[in-house]
Amino acid sequence: MSKLSSGALDDLRASVRGQILAPDNAGYDDARKVWNAMVDRRPAVIVRCAGTADVRRAVDFARDNKLVVSVRGGGHNIAGTAVCDDGMMIDLSPMKSVRIDPQLARAYVEPGATLADFDHEAQAYGLAVPLGINSTTGVAGLTLGGGFGWLSRKHGMTVDNLVSADVVTADGKVVRASASGNEDLFWAIRGGGGNFGVVTMFEFQLHPVGPQIYGGLVVLPLEQGKQALLKYRAALAAMPEELTVWAVLRQAPPLPFLPEAVHGKPIVAFAMCYTGGLDKGPDAVKEVREWGQPYGEHLGPMPYAAWQKAFDPLLTPGARNYWKSHNLGELQDGLIDAIIAAVENLPSPQCEIFLGHIAGAPMRIPVPTTAYPHRAAQFAMNVHGRWDDPKDDERCIAWARELFRTTEPYSQGGVYVNFMTQDEPERLGAAYGANFDRLVQVKTRYDPQNLFRHNQNIRPATP
Repeated sequence: MSKLSSGALDDLRASVRGQILAPDNAGYDDARKVWNAMVDRRPAVIVRCAGTADVRRAVDFARDNKLVVSVRGGGHNIAGTAVCDDGMMIDLSPMKSVRIDPQLARAYVEPGATLADFDHEAQAYGLAVPLGINSTTGVAGLTLGGGFGWLSRKHGMTVDNLVSADVVTADGKVVRASASGNEDLFWAIRGGGGNFGVVTMFEFQLHPVGPQIYGGLVVLPLEQGKQALLKYRAALAAMPEELTVWAVLRQAPPLPFLPEAVHGKPIVAFAMCYTGGLDKGPDAVKEVREWGQPYGEHLGPMPYAAWQKAFDPLLTPGARNYWKSHNLGELQDGLIDAIIAAVENLPSPQCEIFLGHIAGAPMRIPVPTTAYPHRAAQFAMNVHGRWDDPKDDERCIAWARELFRTTEPYSQGGVYVNFMTQDEPERLGAAYGANFDRLVQVKTRYDPQNLFRHNQNIRPATP
C-alpha cells in the first residue's frame, strides 16, 4: 500500500461508478478470492468496475501510478492471473450483461458474464456458441485463450465465432476490433489472451442448438479402459461432427445412476453430447455403449444448459488445483497405457485425466487466421490435480508433473494457453506456436510498456 496514498484512493473512488476496495475494506477478501484455492494474493486496490468508463479510469490510474495490473473476468483461470500482489485488480465481475439479437443470431456479452449467464440468455432462443465445460467459467478469459466446448467439432473454437470486441487499450482508449477495423488487434485477441487490453464487450455469432440435446455418460471399470479407449480411437474418424465424445479417467464420483459399491473405484467415463436431433440420438451413441460392460450409464434428452452444468459438482471453487496439459494429434498406445497406470495410483480422489476431442471444424481454419495456433490438435489432454488439504500439495503436484513427463513423447508439443499454470513460462512458445512473432508485433503496437503483463505474457519488442 505504500505506493498509494489515501488521497489518491479517494480521488479514484470519486471518479468511478463501481466499488473501490482496499485491504482494510469490508468485502476485500471475498473479492480477491478466485476459483483455485492455491492462489492467495493481495492487491493494493481492487476496482470493481460497473462499466467501460470505470475500466478506462482504472487503466489510466494504474498506468499513471505504475501499478501492476491484473484483470478478473470469471476468476476461473488455473494460473490465478486474475489477482496480483500489491498492484491493481481490475474486477469485471459486476459487468454481467448478455444481450441476444435472435434475428441476427448475435450475442453481445460483457466480460463478467459466466458460461451459465450466457447460456441462460442464448438458450431462451435455442442459440449457442462453443463454450467450455464448467458453467462458472468466465466467458472473457475462456474466449481470449481460444475457447472450446461441446459444440467445437461442429462450430469451431470460441474465437472462430467472435465477430467483434470493444477493447480498452493501455493508453485508456476504447477501440472496436473486428475484421473491418483494428484487424491486427482483432487477430491477436483471438487466442493471445489478455495481453493487449481489457475487453469490455464481446460480439459472437450464434448457432441453432437445443434447447434439448441428447447426451450423457457411460461409465466403465478401469480394467476395461484400454480396450474401450482403443475402440474410441478407432471410432473417431467416422463420428458425425454433431457428436462429441470426451473421455475422463478418475475415481467414480457418487453419481445417482452408479451402484454405491463402485463409488471411489477407478473408471473411464465417456461423456457425450449430440446435437443432430433427439430422434437420432440413441443411434448416434449406440456404438459408445458397446465399448465395454459399464458400471452404469445415464443417456437421454436433456436441456443443453443443464448438460453445460453437468460437471460443475466436480469443479466447485475453493479446492486446490494444479494442471499439466498437452495437445495430442492422436491417442497412441503408449499414452493410453500411461494414463491408465496413473489412474491406478491417484494421489487424491478428485484428481482426473481429461481427453477433450476437438477435431473437426477447428482443424479447417488455417493457422494464420487467428492467434490461436493449434489447428492440428485432435485432443486437448489435461492432467487435473485437485485436492483440499495444503499438506497434499507436494504429492499431488508431483503426480501431475510425472504423468506430464511420461506422456510428453506422445504429444504435439503445443499447449492450450488456458490450461497453463503460472510455473510454465518456458512453454510460452508452445502456447502461441507459429503465431508468436506476430503476437509480439501487435503487443508492441498496443501495449509497448507491457502494462498488461499479469498473464501468460507476450513481451513487447524492446526498442
